[in-house]
Amino acid sequence: MKRRDKAFDTKMSKLTDLVDYQDGAVVSREIINQKSGSVTLFAFDEGQGLSEHMAPFDAMVYLLDGEAKITISGNSLNLKQGEMIIMPANQLHSLKATKRFKMVLTMIKPCGQESQQYGTEDKG
Repeated sequence: MKRRDKAFDTKMSKLTDLVDYQDGAVVSREIINQKSGSVTLFAFDEGQGLSEHMAPFDAMVYLLDGEAKITISGNSLNLKQGEMIIMPANQLHSLKATKRFKMVLTMIKPCGQESQQYGTEDKG
């Protein structure tokens, strides 16, 4: 298991510069992946999203740039730059770019849980 991207060791970085937008796509860059959790940066082009799914662990989303609609258990919220939300474990959730946005996804896993991959969707 890749524990972290060593390119960041003892180096300051501006999170918004570490992942770039691509037309019609979702771009991700894993910063840390450990047994206890992970930190991943995402850049979503307008109209792109992550389809509804559930995870067995809590996740925090922090918007670095732009705007997103995040739905958790049927409750939709519109987040803007500088805002965050916790997506609780075992609750259906989805994300959609109402405008291009970048986010940090921090997932905290119970001991023994393995990483789960998520698909992306284009509902533009």
